[in-house]
Amino acid sequence: MPLELHWFLPLHGDGREVAKRAEGPASPGARREPDIDYLTQVALAVDRFGFTGMLTPFGMFCEDPWVVASTLVARTQRVKFMIALRPGFVSPVLAAQTAATFQRVSGSRLQLNVVTGGDADEQRRYGDWLEHDQRYERAEEFLEVFLRAWTGERFDFDGAHYRISGGLLARPHPIRPQIFLGGSSTPARQVAARHADVYLTWGEPPQAMAELIGQAREAAAAQGRELTFGTRFHVISRDTAEEAWQVARQLVEGMDPARISQAQKRFRATESEGQRRMAALHGGSTDALEVYPNVWAGYGLVRPGVGTALVGSHEDVAERIEEYHTLGLDHLILSAQPHLEEAYSFGEGVMPLLRKRGLLTEPAAAALG
Repeated sequence: MPLELHWFLPLHGDGREVAKRAEGPASPGARREPDIDYLTQVALAVDRFGFTGMLTPFGMFCEDPWVVASTLVARTQRVKFMIALRPGFVSPVLAAQTAATFQRVSGSRLQLNVVTGGDADEQRRYGDWLEHDQRYERAEEFLEVFLRAWTGERFDFDGAHYRISGGLLARPHPIRPQIFLGGSSTPARQVAARHADVYLTWGEPPQAMAELIGQAREAAAAQGRELTFGTRFHVISRDTAEEAWQVARQLVEGMDPARISQAQKRFRATESEGQRRMAALHGGSTDALEVYPNVWAGYGLVRPGVGTALVGSHEDVAERIEEYHTLGLDHLILSAQPHLEEAYSFGEGVMPLLRKRGLLTEPAAAALG
């Protein structure tokens, strides 16, 4: 399969630093609010270069992804919106209804990233008190109901988390949105094996990634299904490797050591297996952050979620992406600081090299405007 690239839509704001210092004034222009004009600039850049989609996140400090995506879909031409959806926060039948409407008004430009939630504190702020494995059990029921609703036929469902009588999606769309589901734990792989289209992992060195892919492939085969696979990285790509690594060094220099210590303590206590794996790559130390050639774990010193970045010259980054693609990874979700300028750096520097290697198709002419 050809490689599909996705960018990140910064619904929590944007800037040039991984994390603000706990004390001291912010650098001039260091933070950008996620207003619709700035998000439009990011989306237009992504559309211009021919990315397949944009991960549109959900969280306590994010703007609502459905509202933003519904606005941006009218301002862009081809890019899809991979909307993060948390089971338990909305009825699965209502989610199917919303998704079908989005498919109609967008011209089938919806993807869904089903996220169970890895931060117990944030889940409880939303009123969700289920434990890690229970959330995956609920996600499985959610997806079963969602997929049954999409058939357009009436159905009943009696589960531990949902009870539905006469469930119906009156106007299903002929194209169901692709379902992405991630997680490094066994329950995550089991749910993905039964109901997802794409299994996602956070970026790790190739050997560890190959092991996760192999486990997920076996789980899917046991269900008589096949999965495709994707991963998530930050990226720092420049004309020369030295320029890129200088940016990485500056990011670490801008991190408050107290913030690093605080973040690592929190990560060690997390329910998320993926988060623990990110933290284990560096152990809180800044001494050896390049955990594989061009794979840098510096983001994970202070930031939750994916903690690794592809760092190097445009040629280095293209080579590393090709290596991951040969493992069976067909979807690559990228982000950078700030997202607008870095979309141009990657789009102008790396994507032509990937096309030259035959990994990417040319963008549609309309998207180049």
